[in-house]
Amino acid sequence: MDLISTIEMSYKVLVQNKMRSILTMLGIIIGVGAVIAMLSVGTGAKKAIMDRMSSLGNNILQIFPGSANERGVHGGWGSRTSLKEVDALAIKKEITSAAYVAPMVSTQSQVIYGNQNWNTRIQGSNIDFLEIRDWKVESGVPFNEQEVRDAAKVCIIGKTVAENLFGSADPIGKNVRVNKMQFKIVGVLEKKGSGFGGDQDDTILAPYTTVMKRLTGVTFLNNIQVSAVSSDAIALVQQQVTELLRQRHRIGAGKDDDFQIMNMADIMAAATSMATTMTMLLGSVASVSLLVGGIGIMNIMLVSVTERTREIGIRMAVGAKRFDVLLQFIIEALMLSLFGGIIGICVGVIVSILIATLAKWAIFVSPGSIFLSFGFAIAIGVFFGYYPARRAADMDPIEALRYE
Repeated sequence: MDLISTIEMSYKVLVQNKMRSILTMLGIIIGVGAVIAMLSVGTGAKKAIMDRMSSLGNNILQIFPGSANERGVHGGWGSRTSLKEVDALAIKKEITSAAYVAPMVSTQSQVIYGNQNWNTRIQGSNIDFLEIRDWKVESGVPFNEQEVRDAAKVCIIGKTVAENLFGSADPIGKNVRVNKMQFKIVGVLEKKGSGFGGDQDDTILAPYTTVMKRLTGVTFLNNIQVSAVSSDAIALVQQQVTELLRQRHRIGAGKDDDFQIMNMADIMAAATSMATTMTMLLGSVASVSLLVGGIGIMNIMLVSVTERTREIGIRMAVGAKRFDVLLQFIIEALMLSLFGGIIGICVGVIVSILIATLAKWAIFVSPGSIFLSFGFAIAIGVFFGYYPARRAADMDPIEALRYE
């Protein structure tokens, strides 16, 4: 019997038992749909993490003060006051592989314009901060180095602050009151979106000298951000910064640093690895339902072989070879998994879209996840269909004809 005739016969058998075929395919449909949906959630989460990490800047080192130790009590990162303005200036001057260096000091304050007020984060830095974060000024201009040296009362505001204080009005050139002082708005930052730590647009950027001298009165920095000239130079910059700060802070050999350096490249790699592991875990859990669907196919095919024993015997008696019988039952199992896989792909894409819409999650349906789940479904159909097909092909024609 030729292949076309075998396929036609297999299709007719499945159509004659519509309800059984649909219920058998249901396991494959659920399995394929679950794999696609779970992989879409995992891949979307990974992409969201990468986007958020990228929004924080590239090739970045963040230097924090170390942990203070008062009478055996450790205060944690940032509790020391070991980072000074001169440290940032020294890094800028002496580390040639550092493209940009931004001293950082921040505070939280109520900002007032007219009868509107908004509590936001005030970040003090220099113009290198915008380069490190790859953050553009959408309207207006950034403050300059002279204004940083003069501790000028100027600022750039984020989109969230602009919307809450000014609505649709242009804030450029207007003054806002921070701690009873008037700050002139010289620019508005482009929208950055959410990131680790909250809304990145809910911020005001001012010269760090202004924040230190006029708002906080501190003489130390919260942290220093350093951008390497390239991703390949990050390790070198980290080593050179460590050596420079240990020398400046007179830290002897064998003693602990009074600062901590956080490498954003390492953090991004760790976050990516974690997201990949989560995606694989979700896909593995969902693939269990595909195995259950395969077991369902084998179960139904065994029942079908038993019901069609006399038919098998008649076919063999009139000249059908064992391979013809084997091929027919394998094709029937393959059709069940094939049709179930196609419907499951549609279900998986629809479920992914619903999750993205209702849960507001980042979802990314990749072609790879579709091909993977569909291929897995086909493989399961062949694998679990082989045993019933082999059992049918190995029947003794005489015994099969005697079967009642």
